[in-house]
Amino acid sequence: MSVRPPRRSEASDRHLLVIDDDDRLRSLIKEYLLRAGFRVSAAADAPAGRKLMEQLAFDLVVLDVMMPGEDGFSFARWLRTRPGEPGRTPVLILTARGHPDDRIEGLALGADDYLAKPFEPQELVLRIEAILRRAGPRLGAGGRVRLGRCSFDLARGELWRGDAPVRLTEGEAQLLRQLAAAAYCPVDRLDLSPDRAEAAGRAVDIQVTRLRRKIEEDPKNPRYLQTVRGVGYMLAPDG
Repeated sequence: MSVRPPRRSEASDRHLLVIDDDDRLRSLIKEYLLRAGFRVSAAADAPAGRKLMEQLAFDLVVLDVMMPGEDGFSFARWLRTRPGEPGRTPVLILTARGHPDDRIEGLALGADDYLAKPFEPQELVLRIEAILRRAGPRLGAGGRVRLGRCSFDLARGELWRGDAPVRLTEGEAQLLRQLAAAAYCPVDRLDLSPDRAEAAGRAVDIQVTRLRRKIEEDPKNPRYLQTVRGVGYMLAPDG
């Protein structure tokens, strides 16, 4: 799969989910889509993809077919049974299975497009952009993540503990949005810092400490806002 500089996406605020069991290919796709301007979360199999979709709102799913356990067709079938906006999430199927019957099956299950492997990354971006143009603006994007007794509304930037609001600074709300949008995926400390010149990311560390006091039952042994050594932080909401 060759890589050429992509055209910057006009829908740079769109959040995509990539589900593929091939670690190398999944990482390459994620990196390329990030460079194209999208926000991207990734899952190594269908169960992990389900968990993410139950926690977050996505504008499009890039879905591999050949996966161990539950395959992509089964995942697409489950997705289309979900009520409301989540069940209408656009799907682009990626597969090495290029037989016409496979393509027909994927489209019959409600996939919006089908791209056979190997493929050019630029074609993937162009197809995604075309699907998103047809889909139009997403309603109610944002979603809510559950963190034990707490919940966080991405669209409003609001944290709640049960029925009581928890005050967040603007910086804390933005940090939590970034981590929730990439749930279960480590995020580099510098990518979380509003000041890229602050190379050590100390401000982020301070905000994480404060957030843990508001979210975690035991801030010294965090369950949800986890440290990823050598990288940064990861948010692991409840499934």
